[in-house]
Amino acid sequence: MKTMLKVPVYLTLVIGLPTAANSGQPSTQMANAAPPASTKISLTAVRSVSAFVIPRKHTLKFVDAYIRHNDEDLAMIKQRSSRPFTIIDSVLDHYGLPTELKYLAVIESELKTTAVSRVGAKGPWQLMAGTARDLGLKVNGSYDERTSIYKSTRAAAKYLRDLHSEFKDWLLVLAAYNAGPLPVYKAIHRSGSRNFWALERYLPKESQMHVKRFIATAVYFQQSQELTTYSQVFAAL
Repeated sequence: MKTMLKVPVYLTLVIGLPTAANSGQPSTQMANAAPPASTKISLTAVRSVSAFVIPRKHTLKFVDAYIRHNDEDLAMIKQRSSRPFTIIDSVLDHYGLPTELKYLAVIESELKTTAVSRVGAKGPWQLMAGTARDLGLKVNGSYDERTSIYKSTRAAAKYLRDLHSEFKDWLLVLAAYNAGPLPVYKAIHRSGSRNFWALERYLPKESQMHVKRFIATAVYFQQSQELTTYSQVFAAL
């Protein structure tokens, strides 16, 4: 599902900064521009997410802009996240998966069990009917287990576990969850790398954004009360 959370138009300029796959230098103006004095982000949250995905500096700028642009929506989701997160955490832990993956359900559906995409993906994990059936869920005219937070999370956990067995990298797993494995394999082949930051430009734009939304959402939910400026964050990475 394309999340209702918003991505500011100007963020495409941030995403376009050079990565390992594009060694060109950013403009002097962009490279030397100081972050706004009001820009703050949790160092604890960044370090926590770094243990999972290690965001790049230009991605951290995306993170801050994304959080500021979606602050009210994210706050409302957080207010009703306690019960679904408790269920999701227990399932992910049962399957030996990082509990940070619960934030994938936030960007997929905003934790809404009734969420439906324009192409028919449904539930908190936005599973297509065929995929859901392959993962053991009942999907028919009278009952759809994709709307069960517990059962759909079990199915999503199995799929995420299988994707990780395939790609061995959580960022690639997130991209494959969005686009399917084939576009990720094509990006690996074209870039000659299995590093997300080196191959991201060969992925569909939506999948690139999907991974960055996940990072931003994870940082938001894991923020502590002790905030720090970007310059401190960058120095710590």
